[in-house]
Amino acid sequence: MSPSYSKNKKAFHDYHVIDTFETGIVLNGDEVKSIKNNQANLLGAFVDIENEEAFLNEAHVSPYKHSSRGEQDPTRKRKLILHKKEILKIGRAISEKGTTCIPLELYSKKGLIKVKIATCKGKKLYDKRADLKKRSQEMEIKRQLKN
Repeated sequence: MSPSYSKNKKAFHDYHVIDTFETGIVLNGDEVKSIKNNQANLLGAFVDIENEEAFLNEAHVSPYKHSSRGEQDPTRKRKLILHKKEILKIGRAISEKGTTCIPLELYSKKGLIKVKIATCKGKKLYDKRADLKKRSQEMEIKRQLKN
């Protein structure tokens, strides 16, 4: 299994995942080193479609401390590499009311950094409560079976 560098743990709490995609991401060398040092955060990040291209916005990649480059924006817009059909599918999904596209995970595959993104619908507060209740009931059943 490839190592995961960053996960968006709140995504499954805040959203119903509809469809997932594996994408490549355009990075500079310093960003790759920072991501491999677990210096990335996907909380609050989202995917946007502009001119039939997908971009990852607001994903925070801390500057590499041994970099010789000047000051860079850690939350800059980064291009995602997808097939045109996938971009159109995501674009149609995003255009619906209440649907968004967010990154779920940053990981390595065959030496390349990949991003797992998903089209999602936001959960209501009562959905979140129901999920918490279900999870606690499952934990209680496991605890009882263990004893």
